[in-house]
Amino acid sequence: MSKHKVVYNSCYGGFSLSEEAQEWFEQHGHPSWAEYSPDIPRHHPLLVQCVEELRDEASGKYARLRIAEIKGNKYWIEEYDGHEWVHTPENTDWVIIEDEEDV
Repeated sequence: MSKHKVVYNSCYGGFSLSEEAQEWFEQHGHPSWAEYSPDIPRHHPLLVQCVEELRDEASGKYARLRIAEIKGNKYWIEEYDGHEWVHTPENTDWVIIEDEEDV
């Protein structure tokens, strides 16, 4: 099973990049972060690379960006007041409906 990296915000406040990280992104051939950010997936290789290289310096004013390594290719990010969690099929407790005959 393949592994992937996903960037998420691990504190309350909201996902954002620092000015240094925005400049890093632009230096690596992408347009202004403000224009590009709504369309970039959290698993985008350049976003992951930026956070890996800049570490805490990549985080915006009210963010603490971290990287989750996941197995497989499915995830979703849950958010509450800007604090995020990465969910995958492996770390999700699914409710399974049994057939009426089994109940």
